[in-house]
Amino acid sequence: MPKASPILNPTQESAQKLGIELDAIPAHVAVIMDGNGRWAKKKGFARLLGHREGYKALRGILLSASELGIKFLTVYAFSAENWRRPEDEVKGLMSLIERAARDELRLMHQNNVRVNVSGRIHELPQGLQRALNDGMETTKINTGITFTLAVNYGGRAEIVDAVKKLVAEGAKPEQISEQTITDHLYNPHHPDPDLMIRTAGEMRWSNFLIWQGAYCELYVTEKTWPEFSTPDLLDAVKTFQQRTRKFGAVVE
Repeated sequence: MPKASPILNPTQESAQKLGIELDAIPAHVAVIMDGNGRWAKKKGFARLLGHREGYKALRGILLSASELGIKFLTVYAFSAENWRRPEDEVKGLMSLIERAARDELRLMHQNNVRVNVSGRIHELPQGLQRALNDGMETTKINTGITFTLAVNYGGRAEIVDAVKKLVAEGAKPEQISEQTITDHLYNPHHPDPDLMIRTAGEMRWSNFLIWQGAYCELYVTEKTWPEFSTPDLLDAVKTFQQRTRKFGAVVE
């Protein structure tokens, strides 16, 4: 008897129609969600409304990424440098992230999403810390996509914190290697990102996963984050599959 074809979900069906190989999906996708403020300004809205629309876009991308078979999705929600923004915008962002973390928890739990965070979380407002910790505790045994929210995160700060841990442990110079530093990062058990997506056309890494992202493929789109949707995610994955990853070697 012929082998039965696997049952595909809607996102997988759309991917297959585009020629995407479902057995070669990037395991870890990182996203720099840029352009919320520009989207709002173009529409004549307040910047915070742009951030709200961005959070709605994130919900859709997370669920699509899960359906597609991506195992890890890490998004840059608030950088260590974002504290320099106007005070009212920072307060609004903290409130929005906390509300989203609480409001979306049931949906994420129902979809087998495992919630994770990355960054200097101890410096965040207490209410937001509790919301993030609740999310991680509630979903810790889930086996689906691992969704990591990078909040108060900076790539250089992460490396500094890793080195401080090593010094505190009494590590000797000859014991320091790329692996020992990797082992002391915020999420040492996560694989390095295969693909990094940046919206709003900026051609910068912006201090995001600079250690882990050393060899990831970069995909930049002119669309702002609130405009980014499932077809755009599929286009990024298709582009990723068309590239040859060399990791410094020569590939014939």
